[in-house]
Amino acid sequence: MTEYIVFIPLVIMLAGLAPIVIIDKYISKTQKKVLLTIIALVALLLAQNCGDYICQMNDMSSPIYRTIFDIIGYCLRPLIILLFCKLVQPEKKHKVTKVLVAGNALVYITALFSGVAFYIDERNHFHRGPLSYTVLFVSIFLLSYLFYCTISEFRFRKFGIIVALGNAALVIAGTAADLSPLYVDFPVSYLSITIICATLFYYIWLHLEFVREHENSLMAEKRIIIMMSQIQPHFLYNTLTTIQSLCLIDPQKAFETTGKFGAYLRNNIDSLEQKSVIPIEKELEHTKVYADIEMLRFPNIRVEYNIEAQGFSLPALTIQPLVENAIRHGVRECEDGLVEVTTKETDDNYEIIISDNGKGFDTESPPASDGTHIGVKNVRERIEEMCSGTMTVRSKIGEGTVITIKIPRT
Repeated sequence: MTEYIVFIPLVIMLAGLAPIVIIDKYISKTQKKVLLTIIALVALLLAQNCGDYICQMNDMSSPIYRTIFDIIGYCLRPLIILLFCKLVQPEKKHKVTKVLVAGNALVYITALFSGVAFYIDERNHFHRGPLSYTVLFVSIFLLSYLFYCTISEFRFRKFGIIVALGNAALVIAGTAADLSPLYVDFPVSYLSITIICATLFYYIWLHLEFVREHENSLMAEKRIIIMMSQIQPHFLYNTLTTIQSLCLIDPQKAFETTGKFGAYLRNNIDSLEQKSVIPIEKELEHTKVYADIEMLRFPNIRVEYNIEAQGFSLPALTIQPLVENAIRHGVRECEDGLVEVTTKETDDNYEIIISDNGKGFDTESPPASDGTHIGVKNVRERIEEMCSGTMTVRSKIGEGTVITIKIPRT
């Protein structure tokens, strides 16, 4: 009975995987159904292996029982591989592969009345027929098709390709072991074991892929929030009012301001499609466009730049929102307001420092957001997520605020 111990970890693995798949909120309903179907079929395959082994070991067993168990095994294996293809590309019909799986099943069902695939004699001995290797060729084709589906669907994701190659190698190795006469006296086929491992690996892979997609979706939503928070109604109205006034007293300045305002709007809208970091030069350009418009509206403020380091990248809409906060909540009411943007390079980091001589605030209890600007928290989160960087805020009431961003050098 010791040979049946191998069933215990396999059954535990399948029994534990099923509820995990059910409660996994990242996997789509369609793929969840396919995964649960695979788990059920693999459990059936384990039962088939056990029944077939019992029939082999029992000389008094009726040949028809062993025939039925073998038919089930030959039909299940290609079907499970087909479901893996459905798992990778759930929207595809996979018509040709379905025909192959159905044809394979018909070939082995003939064992009930013919020896064209295989037959079990009266002494309970297995005999191959001329079509006995149909399942092998069909499985090889399906594995190749599965690899093709994975490559075409996730060609830009190396982990998915590695999983597909690894699972294909596992199944091929399991098939080869099953065909070897050295492994016939074992209750679970090596191919069944590798299929269970493949099921687990594919679930882990799918989970990671859906988590990544979920994170990308959150980042997209965050970019929309950033963009919408930057295009503020009062800023739009005030800028348009300024341009309208300039049209009467300084048409050339109105023309220049209109161009800057258009560039400001375009950069904010472009941030919706910006999934990765951007060069510091581009972010500084956007910051200068915004600052020039604000300095035109508020002659009492100045924005100066001390750019000592360039050639590195950071998330879009990082410096500009901090400069905006410094102007709107720090120096706008000052008689001689100053905001300085400094970049420098150290041995380990690129540093960006945004400082102002405004009214400052208590960092232990910062003022609540009024819903019209990007909070420091949002900028900090994106710097940490996209650059593995850090951001610190130092402020003293009556003296101003200093924000330091550190981005590791690569």
